[in-house]
Amino acid sequence: MSSSRKRRVLIVDDHPIVRQGLRRLIEAEADLEVCGESETAREAKSLIRELEPDAVIVDVSLKQGDGLELVKDARAHYPSLPLLVLSMHDEAIYAERMLSAGANGYIMKQAASDQFLVALRRVLEGGIYVSEAVGNSMIEKFASGGAYISSNPVDSLTNRELQVLHMIGKGLSTRQTAEALNLSVKTVESHRQRIKRKLSLRTSAQLMQYAVNWYAGREPTQNA
Repeated sequence: MSSSRKRRVLIVDDHPIVRQGLRRLIEAEADLEVCGESETAREAKSLIRELEPDAVIVDVSLKQGDGLELVKDARAHYPSLPLLVLSMHDEAIYAERMLSAGANGYIMKQAASDQFLVALRRVLEGGIYVSEAVGNSMIEKFASGGAYISSNPVDSLTNRELQVLHMIGKGLSTRQTAEALNLSVKTVESHRQRIKRKLSLRTSAQLMQYAVNWYAGREPTQNA
């Protein structure tokens, strides 16, 4: 083993069992260690400042706030901090947005553990990590010069609309969503209306059903 110090990783995820699994996986490696854990965006911001980790693993879905906002905030304050997003949410929807927000990599929770370690080491070395499918999709979009049109209607949502859909899928009310995203109730309601229009949904019940199915990773239906 090299005499250089272990690289320290902060885990930000709202599921204790996921954090425990990641800790076990990381600390089995001779060159890595976990320096802290958090389940909220606010606590994560404090820990990044206090612990000065070498890398942060961030989930999209957090107990308070969300991963997209955390990535943006961390990138604004720590321009060279490696940020790896680890999520159960569809990489086709989230990976590019997360990279645009400042993440260095995106990997699905379904990925094999050795692939996760490849991704973590890639971002620690200053590289970018996405799956081959996401990489190909990004190249296709770039090559089409803006003419690329996704078949998934969720792709048409703005980042803020996607966050609101995410919160609805988690079961949060309009008021709770407003509090979580630091928005007014009126603004969240406006986003809900735009989401319904973009996804061709007529009622709030249809929106709720769509969001819950989408959040759970099932194919949403529009005839709820």
